Amino acid sequence: MRILVVEDDKKIASFISKGLREAGFAVDVAHDGEDGLYLGLTEPYDAAVVDIMLPGLDGLSLIERLRVEKIHTPVIILSAKRSVDDRVKGLQTGGDDYLTKPFSFSELLARIQALIRRSTRTSEPSTLTAGNLTIDLLTRQVRRADRDISLPAREFSLLEYLMRNKNRIVSKTSILEHVYDYSFDPQTNVVDVLVCRLRNKIDRDFDRKMIHTVRGMGYVLKDQ
Repeated sequence: MRILVVEDDKKIASFISKGLREAGFAVDVAHDGEDGLYLGLTEPYDAAVVDIMLPGLDGLSLIERLRVEKIHTPVIILSAKRSVDDRVKGLQTGGDDYLTKPFSFSELLARIQALIRRSTRTSEPSTLTAGNLTIDLLTRQVRRADRDISLPAREFSLLEYLMRNKNRIVSKTSILEHVYDYSFDPQTNVVDVLVCRLRNKIDRDFDRKMIHTVRGMGYVLKDQ
């Protein structure tokens, strides 16, 4: 899943983006409102974290512009302002949640996950299963049959994306959009390399292969 972070304080932006990447998200960062608006309008995001006080275009105006353009990406507003009126204004503007500074990353992560659940109108499972393959989204453990499989963050993120779309073909472009940051060149072979590494760990020691290449279209994880 892919998150947009719009925060002019580079230390805070780095803190948030580092934590989200370690949690398996792809993250794009903008340090002013205009860049944040451009990304929000042109790139697909599962959620956004937006500071109110931004140079160029403030956070509330950014959110208003997104909503005017029918962009419904769920947004968590970050602000040092703690009053009820400030929170109400942020939510009325089009924000979906409001978190005051300072905050703990664990709370921010929990709120992002809750927003994504609400926006997709699904009850977020703690595990995903396909055939004899299971991943635990909380502990980030992967197990196939009776074997534990260790995956680094990017491979885990790809496997999660494939399992959420099991038995459906996903294109290289969609993998780039959900697993990588926007700066990656769509013509690069980074997706092929990542899929190859994941396939070696998931399928190599099993007779039945789960990850398949569909020539000219992308990849599919089959559960049977």
